[in-house]
Parts: sequence; structure tokens; C-alpha cells
Amino acid sequence: MPRRIAVTTGTCVLGLVIATAGAAQSVQSGQASAGPAANGADLFRTYCAACHGREAKGDGPVAASLRKPPPDLTLIAQRNGGTFAPDLVYRIIDGRSPVAGHGGGDMPVWGDAFSRSREGTSEEAVKIRVDALVSFLRSIQARPNP
Repeated sequence: MPRRIAVTTGTCVLGLVIATAGAAQSVQSGQASAGPAANGADLFRTYCAACHGREAKGDGPVAASLRKPPPDLTLIAQRNGGTFAPDLVYRIIDGRSPVAGHGGGDMPVWGDAFSRSREGTSEEAVKIRVDALVSFLRSIQARPNP
């Protein structure tokens, strides 16, 4: 069991290193300058897809090595009675305010990671990135079956 935890922690650290490097490359190539709404998908691919998968279904390349499988993020609204709660999703992504039932430290604290990134360290810069991710996640919610 301790070995599994160590692998999980190492995988998260590796994911953060890769994500940070990818974000820096995006900024240098000019991809991150399109504005917050346009960047939600790019931010998701850079920071979230390793665990949650490119289609946000919870099947990213490191998902199998995690202690708790990442959820399918296209079903956020469905799991919440058909309502997408942007404030709750924001707090989960930001991670700096504990969210009851979120499972503790299984997910990186992106608010802290964004506040230390080269793209900008202000709270406004963090808010822009998290808002872009929230908007992207809202846009990919599965539609209820008729």
C-alpha cells in the first residue's frame, strides 16, 4: 500500500512538472494570448488531461496509477441533479478552499500552481485561468437523454 501511494504522489508531481512545462511552451508560442474563454480547452489539455483524459471522461494516461479514479467531468451537471454549479466547480479547481466531499488532496491545488506560474502571479491571473476552465467544463457537459 505505501508503495502505491508513493507512485501516486510521484505521478502527480510528474504531471505538475509536465503541465508547467507545457503551459510555458504554450505561452512562448503565443497560444495562451487568445483570452480566457478561448483558453479553457488549452488549459484543460495542459493541466487536466493527464488525469481526466483529452475528452474529460476520467481516462487520462495517468488515471490508472491514481489511488482514486478521476471522475468523468462531462457528467458534473448530471451528478448535481442536472445543474452545473460554477461556484462549486471553481472552488474544486482552485483547491485553496476545502470543498466537503471532494476527497481531500487527491487533485493538485491549481490555484496555488497558477499563482506561481510564469503567466502571471496575481489573483486576477489565477481567477482568469480558473474561470476559463470552469467555462470550458460547462461547455462539455453531457446533454440529458430525451
